[in-house]
This record gives sequence, structure tokens and C-alpha cells, in this order.
Amino acid sequence: MAEEQKKRIFSGMQPSGVITLGNYLGALKNWTKLQDEYDCLYCIVDMHAITVRQDPVKLRKQAKDLLVQYLAVGLDPEKNIMYYQSHVPQHAELGWILNCYTYMGELNRMTQFKDKCAKHADNINAGLFTYPTLMAADILLYQTDLVPVGEDQRQHLELTRDLAQRFNGVYGDVFKVPEAYIGKVGARVMALQDPTKKMSKSDENQNNIITLMDDPKVIMNKMKRAMTDSDNEIRFAEEKPGISNLLSIYCAVTGKTIPEAEREFAGMGYGTFKTAVGEAVVADLEPVQKRVKELEANKDYLDAIIKDGAEKASRLANRTLTKVQKKVGLPNRIR
Repeated sequence: MAEEQKKRIFSGMQPSGVITLGNYLGALKNWTKLQDEYDCLYCIVDMHAITVRQDPVKLRKQAKDLLVQYLAVGLDPEKNIMYYQSHVPQHAELGWILNCYTYMGELNRMTQFKDKCAKHADNINAGLFTYPTLMAADILLYQTDLVPVGEDQRQHLELTRDLAQRFNGVYGDVFKVPEAYIGKVGARVMALQDPTKKMSKSDENQNNIITLMDDPKVIMNKMKRAMTDSDNEIRFAEEKPGISNLLSIYCAVTGKTIPEAEREFAGMGYGTFKTAVGEAVVADLEPVQKRVKELEANKDYLDAIIKDGAEKASRLANRTLTKVQKKVGLPNRIR
């Protein structure tokens, strides 16, 4: 009997800053659990990053750093396709075609566009506006079954589904209509000094974030400064966002449950608790940081993964793009 084909998952991250503990616990750590069960593509979406002005040297370095960190957390290049979006031109080609099937009103409704306009009022460019259409192309190009999405990306996935259905309605069964991947929810890590907002790599206050490559002493100092409250009781509760955040982080890196952690720290002071959380984070990140250093020293290995990933992704992407080009009436290429 033929082996059942695995469902395909597509996900990506922008190389527009450091990888935070939130990115790691909320997404990357979960990705490693998907690679045996699914056919996964993990893209470094560098073309999305340039909707905001970037330092070219820094952006190239951050893209390489992100690939290294993908590998260091345990993503296997033999099981997953990992590649730079800009190395697979079919993303941009399909993005343009889908632009012609996307309505201005749909893009006007995107809340992330409004948020980014507020942050980058001096550079409200067309790419920022049509970003969700390129994201739809990223997903549809690979006949993706499932997309892991956070709350901030659900609106973009809905647009992707609408575009797939609209195109299929005109031209027949061209795109697979993707679903949101609802798996084990990764830890939602909040800012250390403002636990009412998500930990973000774009945060200007570095004490709000822990990065994947922070030195252990830096991690411990940031943990000691993390916001708590005045009642000195270690329990998970809505009215205790700081303590709840630290409990979530502790459980995510140790594998313990919230009730187990609450029992473990019952009667202890906040200082002892913060130290324990910091030490648990340091212990979890230590092997990742060690692997990053090993990988950075092996340029040939990284270059081979970059080249191989782009070639594999291009082959898959071409199948869809060729079909789309034919459907919309673009001339066949002479080979």
C-alpha cells in the first residue's frame, strides 16, 4: 500500500531583528515537533523585511543568523526545506499575479497595515500595503495544507483563503485552500517590564526582551528586573500579569505544568522565584547557543543548505506558478 502523503506546512520569519525568547517558545520550539509528522517549509521572509528601510549589511547578516538559529534549535535540513524567500523568485511573480485579484478594500482593512503606518509614517509604501498579498503567494505557491498562525496573522490567512477560493472560482482547482494549524499552543511570552504586551523583537527597551543569544549574566539581570507585583504570592492569575508571565516562561522551558510550578514555589519570595526562572531559561538556551557557535564556524555547510533549500523550494514553486501563468493567459516560456 502506498505511503500516505504528509500534509504540508508553510511558515516563515522575518530577519528584521534578533530572535527573542517569545519567538523561540511561541514558534521555533514547536516547529521542531512538526518535522516528523508534516512536510515542512520554513522560509526566511527577507522580501517582507524590506517594506521597512533596512541596513543592507545588517539585513544579510540577520538572514544568515536566522537560518543558523533555525538549525540550532533542531530543525533538520534533511526533513525540512529551509530557504531565503528572495532566492525563490516565484514568490514575487505569484505575488504580482495575486495583486491583480486582490481588492483595495481588502487591503485597507488589514489592521497590521494600519499599525505599521503609525510606526513608519515617513515611509508608507506600496509594499507595506500589498504585503498580505505576497504573504498569500508565499503560502499558495506550495499547495500548503496548514499554516501555524498567531492572532496577529489570522486576518492575513483569511485573505489568503479568500484569494485561493476567488482564483479557483474563475479558473478551476488551482490552489489548495489552506487551513490554520491548530496544534499545541506555544507559550505566549510577554514583555518582562510591561507584561500587558507581547515580547517583541522591535521593542526599544532591551530589558523587556530576552534574546536567543543573550549571555547568561544578561538573562539573569533581565529576570531580576522583571515586573512582578506587591502581594508576594506566586500564582497564575489575570490580575498578576508579571508573575503569570514568569510562570509561563518557566513551564515552557522545563516542561512542567502551571499547577506544578505554583506548588514548587509556594511560600517562596519573588527574588528566589525570579532566580529559578532565569536559571531555567539559561539551561534551556545553553545547548542552542553552543550549536549556533558550531554552525557559524562551518560556512560550507551553511552555504550548501542555502543552495539546496532554494533549489528544492524552486522546484515545488514552479509547479504551481506554471499552472497559474497558463490559467491567466501568460505566454509559455521557450525552453
